[in-house]
Amino acid sequence: MHYDVFNGDADGIIALLQLRLSKNKPYPQESTLVSGVKRDISLLKQVDINQATSVTVLDISLEKNIEPLIDLLNNDIDVFYVDHHRAGDIPQSEKLTCLLDLDANTCTSLLINEHLQGEFSTWAIVAAFGDNMHQSATTLANKLGLTDEEQSLLQELGIYINYNGYGSSLEDLHFHPADLYQQLLNYANPFDLIYQQGSVFAKLKAAYLADMAKAKSAEVILDNDNVKGVKLADEPWARRVSGVFGNELANASPDKAHVVLTLNTDKSYTISVRAPLNNKQGAGELCAQFPTGGGRAAAAGINALPAEMLGDFLNSVSKYYS
Repeated sequence: MHYDVFNGDADGIIALLQLRLSKNKPYPQESTLVSGVKRDISLLKQVDINQATSVTVLDISLEKNIEPLIDLLNNDIDVFYVDHHRAGDIPQSEKLTCLLDLDANTCTSLLINEHLQGEFSTWAIVAAFGDNMHQSATTLANKLGLTDEEQSLLQELGIYINYNGYGSSLEDLHFHPADLYQQLLNYANPFDLIYQQGSVFAKLKAAYLADMAKAKSAEVILDNDNVKGVKLADEPWARRVSGVFGNELANASPDKAHVVLTLNTDKSYTISVRAPLNNKQGAGELCAQFPTGGGRAAAAGINALPAEMLGDFLNSVSKYYS
């Protein structure tokens, strides 16, 4: 039995989409899908080690999944691992094939695009836009000769797919990431999806615009020359926009770092951090210093920051980017 384990955001979904749309064998066409909300990255432990014969892992930190990975390798299970997050110590095994790149301007779908020699570059552009890597997405789009209007549509699609992955639980999402992936499998060309009336693109667009309209009135709790912080409520819509709202703020003020806080039911905070787009470094390191925190240089987060640590966290962000 083959398992596909992937992040529930645009990058994870589209990385798998490219592989499974590919006509280049030996990529499996049937598999057991394992995914979750974007912040649920400890996914590899869900693989049944007694059933698995091979596993593909996409867009989740190797460092955060090291123990189940070692268990799989020790049981002679082949693992293909592609990611751009913190990796830690990489196990040495003939059973492990890795494509890892922590560069702040790449993502898992772009790594898969290179691996497939551009077979589905248009989808890779969607993922890069969704992961807020506009420069990388635009560079690839220009190579394909896409118009500004076409690039804008692909950007929208990437944002909406990414938006769907945010929430504290699967109940917050409009589509389970595995279900969304299976719907996207019907479209080798993303423009076919975009132009189809009543498609998942149209449904996610309507939901996104409604949620983002509410986010415009978010409480600003910090705003200086280097950092802006906003606070969202303990509501499903707020949890859905926490990441994409941070991306929008970052794009509007590329010289500033941005922090989006969402209040949890236990009074802790879910944190999304975006490093300045003109200085994409440090976000992962900052978040990793606090419980349940981690990520990559340009974008990171904390799943449940205790309320009493909020002041220290904001001070650390302000000091780092000053």
